[in-house]
Amino acid sequence: MNALLELLGQRGSVEVEEAATALEVSAATMRRDMDALAEQQLLTRTRGGAVLSAVTYDLPIRYKRGHHVGAKQSLARAAAAMVERGSVVGLSGGTTTTEIARALTDRPDLAEPGPQPRLTIVTNALNIAYELAVRPQIKTVLTGGVAHSRTFELTGPYSELVLGEITVDIAFIGANGMDPQEGATVHDESEGRINGLMAQRAERAVVVTDSSKVGVRCFARIGGPDLFDTFLTDSGITDADRHRFEEQGLTTVLAEPDPDD
Repeated sequence: MNALLELLGQRGSVEVEEAATALEVSAATMRRDMDALAEQQLLTRTRGGAVLSAVTYDLPIRYKRGHHVGAKQSLARAAAAMVERGSVVGLSGGTTTTEIARALTDRPDLAEPGPQPRLTIVTNALNIAYELAVRPQIKTVLTGGVAHSRTFELTGPYSELVLGEITVDIAFIGANGMDPQEGATVHDESEGRINGLMAQRAERAVVVTDSSKVGVRCFARIGGPDLFDTFLTDSGITDADRHRFEEQGLTTVLAEPDPDD
């Protein structure tokens, strides 16, 4: 069901046979899963398939947490280890950056009480700000902007205005695709623009995505080595792909898997 919602979020509508082939399940299983999700009002059944429900929940945030979850949590731990106490950290929206926010709150040195915040986090993601707002030891700065109904990200001129007035020590930017030639890409051009601006405002910009996104090219380009100096991914990346990124000038860092996973 997670994969079906992700596929539907990308395409807007799918046929039963099309979805069954893409997800390598039987047509009967696909019909049953579509019916179950329709009962939850997360999609609308059509004669031959399904379309997105008018209630456009953020499918990635609510349902993709179980998709490649081990890799994303490994990435989050590695990213959190790059952050120094007292830093200003930029986080774009997305499931992986949400895990990074959670990993930062798990660090004991950032949870110590004191008169000053141990960390400042700048984000354009409503869900990340919501989770961090209850943490008094973390100063949370939310950009303004127009909320995207499916990703909880704020975009537009108000977001650009805020980001243009601040500086960030390290920014972690998620992506829907990461290609050696095109660099980091996302599905939506407004999100791509804000993600790129957040990276520009950072002293160090890190694109973070699991290896399943390597080689994928999406509609809107964020940037490559012209914008990022580091690519953080998991050990699922091939040696050949890693070499291609290194050739383009991107330092590629592999997150170590959790031995308990």
